[in-house]
Amino acid sequence: MNRHLPILFFLVSLPTLVLAQQPLTALQQRFANYQQQHLVEKLFVHTDRSVYTSGESIWFRLFYIDGSSHRPLNVSKVAYLELIDKDQKAVLQTKIALDSGRGAGSLIVPTALPSGHYVLRTYTHWMKSVSPDFLSEKPVTIINPFRKMGLTTVPDTAGYDVQFFPEGGNLVSGLPARVAVKLVDKRTGRGANLGGVVLTQSNDTVSRFSSLRFGMGMFSLTPSVKNTYRVVLTGARAKTPSYSLPAIYETGYTMHMVAEAGQLRVTVRTNVPTADAETVYLLGHTRQVPNVSEGKSMQGGEAVFTFPQRTLGEGISQLTVFNSAGQPVCERLWCNRPQPGLLLEAKASRDTYAPRAPVSLEFLAKNSTGGPAMADMSVSVYRLDSLQTEETTTLPAYLWLTSDLRGTVESPDYYLTHTGPDADAALDNLMLTHGWRRFRWEAVLQPKPAPITAAPEHRGLVVRGRVTQARTGAPAPDVPVYLSIPGKAVRLYSIRSDSAGLVRVDLADLYGTHDLVLQTATPDTTYRIELLNPYTETATATPLPLFDLTSAAATSVRERSLAMQVQTSYYSRFSNPPTPPSRDSTAFYSTPDERYNLDAYTRFTVMDEVLSEYVPGVIVRKQQGHAVLRVNNIPYRKVFDDAPLMLLDGVPVFDTDKVMALSPLKIKSLDVVTRRYFLGYTTLPGIISFRTYRGDLAGFQPDARAVVLEYDGLQTPREFYAPRYETPAQQTSRRPDFRTLLHWQPYVQTNAQGRANLSFYTSDQEGTYRVVVQGVTPAGQPAFTQQTIVVQGGLK
Repeated sequence: MNRHLPILFFLVSLPTLVLAQQPLTALQQRFANYQQQHLVEKLFVHTDRSVYTSGESIWFRLFYIDGSSHRPLNVSKVAYLELIDKDQKAVLQTKIALDSGRGAGSLIVPTALPSGHYVLRTYTHWMKSVSPDFLSEKPVTIINPFRKMGLTTVPDTAGYDVQFFPEGGNLVSGLPARVAVKLVDKRTGRGANLGGVVLTQSNDTVSRFSSLRFGMGMFSLTPSVKNTYRVVLTGARAKTPSYSLPAIYETGYTMHMVAEAGQLRVTVRTNVPTADAETVYLLGHTRQVPNVSEGKSMQGGEAVFTFPQRTLGEGISQLTVFNSAGQPVCERLWCNRPQPGLLLEAKASRDTYAPRAPVSLEFLAKNSTGGPAMADMSVSVYRLDSLQTEETTTLPAYLWLTSDLRGTVESPDYYLTHTGPDADAALDNLMLTHGWRRFRWEAVLQPKPAPITAAPEHRGLVVRGRVTQARTGAPAPDVPVYLSIPGKAVRLYSIRSDSAGLVRVDLADLYGTHDLVLQTATPDTTYRIELLNPYTETATATPLPLFDLTSAAATSVRERSLAMQVQTSYYSRFSNPPTPPSRDSTAFYSTPDERYNLDAYTRFTVMDEVLSEYVPGVIVRKQQGHAVLRVNNIPYRKVFDDAPLMLLDGVPVFDTDKVMALSPLKIKSLDVVTRRYFLGYTTLPGIISFRTYRGDLAGFQPDARAVVLEYDGLQTPREFYAPRYETPAQQTSRRPDFRTLLHWQPYVQTNAQGRANLSFYTSDQEGTYRVVVQGVTPAGQPAFTQQTIVVQGGLK
């Protein structure tokens, strides 16, 4: 497949900068304005493993990071997590609370899910609304032994995906060029290490190349518009077609970048007739932190910029060339391999253990100078088999590389951990073949303010909805709306729709599943209310290979499935049930002016008698055969003219006759607010709040025009359970322990000496177990380490 990566916005019309005398200053100012208005968030998910069987749990830890500094963030309070199948359908969804840069949770893999590859996607509302490219994705595999596997055999004749990437963006006639090549084997989805020959239409050879690593390589040529060029692969397993190079432009700009003795040299060339003696500008930034800003005059169609390599920050930098009109004409990426700022060590008390033996892990975190470091870590200990191999997704590789690049990066850790000429060339090829994902100059030169609806959820969960005219579907602005959460704690919110008919309610720390009731404050109107989907509807960016298993995996599948069934049968009752964090149960109106616990009074069977006999703050009347309730305005010693807000378990009831028809025997207590109360945009002439014994409305049906739905709040935390063998009786217990995940700890914090400890017990399953540790410091230094322990003498 031929793909042309065009120069960034070269063919897109951009406004010419007005400040012709000072285009560099104008660019710098626009860039600074963009920085101030655009927060960059990153989310990394560390899972306990990457391969699961049906019925197992996916345990995960979220690292919520500032995209520029890599420091833990504390802005958004909610992360959205989804499990997406090959058809782009979300099969599992949950919301995770974020606090001080971290969050954790779990998913139970349903037995209804088919075997296959899936994507675990995480993001915040700000990431979803402002930049969908920022969403974090991790491939996971699910194997369902209870259903047909649906394996797909990829034929050996499957071809290759071949892409060409001219350095700087375009091929320009008569100007020397370097062209990066990316070869992907369609059979495996991985890079193909092949060679190629570049031929003209006359079959003259103008260049040759071979892929260096992971299917990426590079060749040089000086193209001409008089020729057409094609590439023929060498070393392919089957005959392949030839592949055309991208289009060649008659005029334009190119750039070439090379590192020499600690210096970076950027050569800009052009064949535009009017460009001689014009000034071109080079701007560079590392994750939106500017560090290169310079102008040079073109002499003989060429300008050379030279600066120390360390002028650019660690990680990926974007360098863009602008012409004298302030338009971007060339661009490429560069990566300074980061120096480790955090070193993690994980040391087990022994290398080999017996079944049901105690394991003690000691962690040591050191900074770049060898001193102790404070590190926030997550730890997983799992069994290696033919299904589950070593962890390939690490926090350093995500922060330094993959989160800022388009497409899938194969073995990203290689580029950070290997050095030398071959590794440097491979890293440069990676920069040439993967486009920048986090930043676009178009957003700087044509700034658009972020919509209000995209604001980060800085207090917690936010429910968003839309109010429309029921007949026409047109937005209904300025409509008062109530949202209530029936329960023992009276939670009621009053909002008003904006000019687009949109409403938003801050629910903050709502955990678990609840019923929500939405209705307009004027029940006789014909409005329609709908909740907006809090999850993104964009497709995932991670390509999933066809699902296939080797014959050797059959044994591992049986073992994992048996282990899951044994653990479920024998240990599910020991698992700690999810416990939501405690929250304030006080009603929204705080302490009422009058409160009546009706069990303390002689019970009446008619609500009229209850209110008339026991509740002096409420006046009961009859008008045209209908009940009318009014509340005494105690501070002013008079009765309110308008009807009070009447609530049943927090749900507004506008029909007084329905209130009077309630059975007093189902009501536990009654609160009365005998003063004017201000709730959001609404002024209330008193409140009468009825509470049932269970907080479940006791069979009462809300108004037919109300929207009643089940809503999933933040995931209630669930604690990982593993048996302990501290006594002889526990050691000799006949209850089997088939754990393949020995331990999962989402939060491990080193102390001031950089140390932390963790202990657990092995299971009855012998084998090799991998200890995986991901961590980050408050200063934004990420690290990853792994260790191996062996269990012998148990079940094979």
